[in-house]
Amino acid sequence: MSQAAPPPILSVVPTRALVDEAFKVRVENLPAGAPVTLRCLHQSEDKDFWEAYGHYISDAAGSVSVADDASFGGTYRGIEAMALLWSMRPVPGSRTGLRLRKRDVRSPMLFTISVYDGHVGPDLAGRPPLAQVLVERWYAAPGVRRVDVRERGVRGTLFIPPGPGPFPGVLDMWGGGGGLLEYRSALLASHGYVSLALEYFAAGELASADLEFKYFETAFEVLGQHPSVVPDKVGLLGLSLGGMVALCVAAESSVVKPGCCVCVSGSHFYPRGTALSQISRPTYGNVGKVRVDEDQNLIWRDIGLPVSGDLSQKADVRRINCPLLLVNGQDDQNHPTCEYADDMEAMMSSVGKRHLLSRLDYPQAGHLIEPPYSPHFRATNFMWDGRKAKVTLLWGGQTKAHSDAQEDSWKKILAFLQQHLYSLPCPRARM
Repeated sequence: MSQAAPPPILSVVPTRALVDEAFKVRVENLPAGAPVTLRCLHQSEDKDFWEAYGHYISDAAGSVSVADDASFGGTYRGIEAMALLWSMRPVPGSRTGLRLRKRDVRSPMLFTISVYDGHVGPDLAGRPPLAQVLVERWYAAPGVRRVDVRERGVRGTLFIPPGPGPFPGVLDMWGGGGGLLEYRSALLASHGYVSLALEYFAAGELASADLEFKYFETAFEVLGQHPSVVPDKVGLLGLSLGGMVALCVAAESSVVKPGCCVCVSGSHFYPRGTALSQISRPTYGNVGKVRVDEDQNLIWRDIGLPVSGDLSQKADVRRINCPLLLVNGQDDQNHPTCEYADDMEAMMSSVGKRHLLSRLDYPQAGHLIEPPYSPHFRATNFMWDGRKAKVTLLWGGQTKAHSDAQEDSWKKILAFLQQHLYSLPCPRARM
């Protein structure tokens, strides 16, 4: 590129936004027909670097618009407005099996978006960019309050939207990895819900966790009795094991009366007498059903098959009396969620409750369906308590299809919550 040419101008709008908001990336002042590389770089809280990049050619006016122009190579191809985020992956030479998650939602995720001369690969060390912009992506909007919860034995974090309230509530439950994850609850609060991110076993405590229904019933009561919450407008939301918990509690509890229930990549698989901590994971009795792929990633989906007709092996979803949304990926390699969704549909239909059920089944999407623009994690590290060892689990999904599923499902989850927990359009915080 000529030294006499005016410097390129890189713009990202907005530079500060919630993580589920789209941005527009544009480069101007390029020569016509110039090959350039747009790159997004992020350093995680674990100090690992993640990147995405696309190869573009400027138009006759010397401009590139990521939302309108096609990428010809890189971590994605085609016209993909947000692929600089969802196609991110660890830089070459990183540790294997990584998963990008925000632990401290009180600070933003920082992304550096840069433009480089020519079509270049991932090895950009020491190569100066033509221009770059720092972007902030937040889970918590301004005014969202974060409150530690240690009440009646319940552990978690409450996120309260800005404004006088009261608001509907959402009990938010994650999966079998353990620990306290707050980012989805912070984002829900940014959309007008008091959300309790529930910790129901600490990381590394899975084998000894006492996961009785009473704990979840108490958590539901704690949330519903908070002065910022409308008591009869509280929903359940869970991913993976958290989705199983949500379904079990909605079906089996005589205390919890949710306004609605959202189950992402979960099922009603629930062998009676089995601790919830041991559901849908290999035991000595079913370890033979574990398979491995060509990269030696473990495949757990067959553990729950075949779907049993025995009610002692599953929650009786015929007893659910609230609207239920099932969100599943058809390439889920961790759990046979679509097969269980078929069974739930048949069970609810048998008692005239099919109208309560909504299903979202996404082709080529995997197990870990996160908020939009999150990177796709096809396989990541996981602590298998049965062997006291770290393994790599195959979650499934193809990056483009999975990312589309994350974007579409999040919009529909928010619409579902609004329909059943709000009588009026919910207020939305602004950055």
